[in-house]
Amino acid sequence: MRAHPIFAPILAPCLALCLALAPVLAPAAAHAEEPSPLGIGLEGFAYPFPVRFLPLSRDGEAQRLAYMDVPAADNANGRTVLLLHGRNFPSSYWEPVIRTLSNAGYRVVVPDQLGFGKSSKPIGSYTFDRMAADTLALADSLKIQRFDIVAHSMGGMLAVRMARNYPQRVNSLVLEAPIGLEDYRFTVPPVSDEALITREADLTADAYRKQLMTSYALSIPASAIEPFVSIRERVKGSGEYPRWLKSFVNSYQMIWGQPIVHEIPLVKAPTLFIMGANDHNAPGKGFAPTEMRSSMGDNTGHARALAGRMPNGKAEVLNNVGHLVHMEATEMFNTLTLEFLNTH
Repeated sequence: MRAHPIFAPILAPCLALCLALAPVLAPAAAHAEEPSPLGIGLEGFAYPFPVRFLPLSRDGEAQRLAYMDVPAADNANGRTVLLLHGRNFPSSYWEPVIRTLSNAGYRVVVPDQLGFGKSSKPIGSYTFDRMAADTLALADSLKIQRFDIVAHSMGGMLAVRMARNYPQRVNSLVLEAPIGLEDYRFTVPPVSDEALITREADLTADAYRKQLMTSYALSIPASAIEPFVSIRERVKGSGEYPRWLKSFVNSYQMIWGQPIVHEIPLVKAPTLFIMGANDHNAPGKGFAPTEMRSSMGDNTGHARALAGRMPNGKAEVLNNVGHLVHMEATEMFNTLTLEFLNTH
């Protein structure tokens, strides 16, 4: 359709202006589609329940330990469960477990360890002993004398250390796909902080998504882990991203250099391993000599063997499930967890 002659003097300048602005508007539109930066304390990223903070100190700096404290929804049984997250996830991923435990009468306390999620990011070395002490300080601040622990992945290593350091405080353990069931120092050589930082900084969103899906042998669609991929990508836009990188790398060095496998048979608290049969995750496997990688990550085998050496250990293995058991087989995980907690 041609414009009426009477509008030509008006439309012509407008068209010229639009054409002139096109090169400017196009980059702006493209920029608008980029993910917005996210602070390294995950400011702006919503958690399913209110988040509170416990003041702590580390590396001569004031720190904040973030946590959710969810009361029993009904018929409180007077017991508290601590949920301990893995290395690649904020504590928000526990939502389906929190709701199940709360509905069953448990108080549920869910911290982000220092260095993770909404907590502060220390830049000094990490130790499981200090992490356990921080977690106990949280329990003390909430006047919780005795508790059960449900822990995933790296959280399983922390849970074992807590049970060893504070046996009088830990009632029972549920270890979901824990890492640390072998001593990685026997197969993985030391890797410098600088090499790890470079590797993590160069990891794209696509590469990280693929890493989670394949290393964890996940049976859920990639869309289910997209929030965690998005978090990692968005913190790159923070001015404190170098601090996040240093903190994240320090947690790898803790996992590699502070094995807990030798302590597991000494844990006296009743312990249930819930394993995914497809989970062969082993931190540092990519750095191991090629000929040794196939021997790493026999997690179900290790769990069964270790449970058999414990005073009160048991292992359940779920077929067709990988490393994120509580997200891949939520109903079964929650059922096993509740049955175990309710009988101990």
